[in-house]
Amino acid sequence: MRKLSVFLSIGFAHRSSKFRSSNNHHNALCFYSNICSSPSKNHGLLAHYRSLVEQGKLQHDPYQEKVATELENLLGRLEQYEKDMGEYHAKLAQWEDNRESRRRKLLMEEAEAKQQGAFKPINKSRNIFQRWMSRKPEDVEEGVGKWVSYLNREKKLDSQVGRRPAAPPAPKGLYLYGNVGSGKTMLMDMFYKASEGIVKHRRRFHFHEAMLKINEHMHKIWKSQMEQKSLQSSISGWVMNLPFDSKVKEWIAAEERYKQEVQMKNILLDVADKFLVNQADRRRGASILCFDEVQTVDVFAIVALSGILSRLLSTGTVLVATSNRAPTDLNQDGMQKEIFQKLLKKLEEHCETVLIGSEVDYRRLIAQRSIDQARF
Repeated sequence: MRKLSVFLSIGFAHRSSKFRSSNNHHNALCFYSNICSSPSKNHGLLAHYRSLVEQGKLQHDPYQEKVATELENLLGRLEQYEKDMGEYHAKLAQWEDNRESRRRKLLMEEAEAKQQGAFKPINKSRNIFQRWMSRKPEDVEEGVGKWVSYLNREKKLDSQVGRRPAAPPAPKGLYLYGNVGSGKTMLMDMFYKASEGIVKHRRRFHFHEAMLKINEHMHKIWKSQMEQKSLQSSISGWVMNLPFDSKVKEWIAAEERYKQEVQMKNILLDVADKFLVNQADRRRGASILCFDEVQTVDVFAIVALSGILSRLLSTGTVLVATSNRAPTDLNQDGMQKEIFQKLLKKLEEHCETVLIGSEVDYRRLIAQRSIDQARF
């Protein structure tokens, strides 16, 4: 783990310099800022795009117009999805509270049974065979025993409380790809600004910014180890006040720790859950991620993107992404093929892939016009 942390620190020191140069390039292309202003209340994204064409701020492009139409349709679907997710999170919160209350009740019932005789001292005068034949679960279960105990408890909870509420199906996002300067980022930014007031949780990242953010979250998790510290204190807090003897309390605490360990997330899943919104707020609606310039520059990028995007897409986040390459062409060096294939599968399931096929580099065209206007 230490070697991996050092490796990531070295890699991101190099990537940080790349990000700064990319940021400078982005600032040099700030002519998009006026174009990407939010559509008016009375006009949708498509009408806004056509208005910019009529004003001469944009050159009409059939590929761009098609994407603007797709993005406007997605905005329409997101309005209903936001409402559906709000209702879902309300049901989920109630279900989780009921399940936790019932789980503790089951644990208390098991503890009472143990208090009444399961922890009696072993009669050492009996031979090994007699002790084995009359054995009871006297000690804290280890390994498989704990796993079986945990599963049995979860099955009881499923039958008593019911299964977790099903989340509403998320609308498919869009993966936009095409040549440099074809208008991918401009259209994505128009969508992002138009989504304000429609979806509560919205984030926009450039690839390099996202990688730095991921690295920052990972190092925080590794260094702080706050989960373990809070785990110990939260368990001891309520268990130690229970009306049982010390051995039964130790058993309850061990069962609680095991439950937490079973549910402990992969570090990338933990990062993904903190990537978009605060988890306390996330229970109140849908979320969208606008991701500019998706690429797989190295092994870490593939592993991180696969873990985090897969998690976000699986939990209902709607993705609108841009790239110079189609999803299948992202990994031309063949790195981490198995992990990359999982990422591809998730993108295919949750995104429509749309080519912006224009051969014109509009960034150069607009920049040249600005230069020409400055001369005259």
